[in-house]
Amino acid sequence: MLKRDNLKLGIILGIIAPFVGFFIYYFIKFYPTYSLGDFLSFLKNNKSLITVVVSLSLLANAAIFTLYINLQKDQTAKGIFIVTVIYGIAALLFRLIG
Repeated sequence: MLKRDNLKLGIILGIIAPFVGFFIYYFIKFYPTYSLGDFLSFLKNNKSLITVVVSLSLLANAAIFTLYINLQKDQTAKGIFIVTVIYGIAALLFRLIG
């Protein structure tokens, strides 16, 4: 399945990868000192940290994007890129508005 060149696959991977990156960041930086709930509350109260966490989470997208570009699976890479741009814009808007 991961070897297919498919826009839908890229969108799905682009949606899932930042969550994986987020949890990796949480486990490396905050676990076991803070529970996940405490960490989410901390993020809610510190808007400046949100862009840092989102940026680091999107590194997972950058990694899989690079992988699919190197595999010459351009449609899948395009889907990952589209979702990455949407996540990035949403994070900026959240920081500016919220």
